Amino acid sequence: MDEKRVNELRKYSTKIRKHIIEAVYNAKSGHPGGSLSSADIITVLYFNEMRVDPKNPAWEDRDRFVLSKGHCSPALYSALAEKGFFPAEELLKFRHIDSFLEGHPSMRYVPGVDMSTGSLGQGISAAVGMAIAGKLDKKDYYVYAMLGDGEIQEGQVWEALMSASHYKLNNLIAFLDHNYLQIDGNIKEVMSPEPVVDKVRAFGWNVIVIDGHDHKQISDAVREAKKSAEKPTMIIAETVKGKGVSFMENAAEWHGSPPNKEQRDKAIAELDAILAGLEGK
Repeated sequence: MDEKRVNELRKYSTKIRKHIIEAVYNAKSGHPGGSLSSADIITVLYFNEMRVDPKNPAWEDRDRFVLSKGHCSPALYSALAEKGFFPAEELLKFRHIDSFLEGHPSMRYVPGVDMSTGSLGQGISAAVGMAIAGKLDKKDYYVYAMLGDGEIQEGQVWEALMSASHYKLNNLIAFLDHNYLQIDGNIKEVMSPEPVVDKVRAFGWNVIVIDGHDHKQISDAVREAKKSAEKPTMIIAETVKGKGVSFMENAAEWHGSPPNKEQRDKAIAELDAILAGLEGK
């Protein structure tokens, strides 16, 4: 991937981060921290790697994406809006009673959402089922899933990982948004899942560790994962909770708290400055 393309993806990431802030601010509720940390991964998937068609969201041969950490829906919705699945103006109605953009993704109401998620641990299980279906139907699509590192404290996650390995689902590529923070604080203090790399490998997965904010590393990891002959791949992405907004970075309190007007203005100003730099202004 050349620098020009990397710069384009950085612009998309920054726009998505702006959407996240605006959506959560207007809703006066939501989860900005983990949405911001996952924005670069979701950007690369939707704008560089995944085979999707905004004009035909239910296309049978599309790649699938499952946001297992469903509370970070602002990141997914923002990417879908930027990609053209629905107008970006709808993001300002996020979590409103008359909006189709619920707090957690709904495949029933939102174009481009492949699985309804929210109850932690269940998304990766659904992704395993999708990957099995792809194998049985002899389809060449890939199934992508994203988990939070607090989420992997759920036992169901490990049952899903065991199943994926058993069925040799090399068409399944999962990302772990490894930002080390959950709603109650540092994951190592709440209920440590470490050593994550060793555990996932022990469950029979191919493991790749990357900087989850480096667009080229994210893309290269996906392409490396597609070379796996018999194993599913877990891409463990080292990330920063609240990435892109200075006062939200590495702060657990922003897991599920909306910004007030002053904080919203400061966040948007910071992101506008980043975008201006990327656009050479």
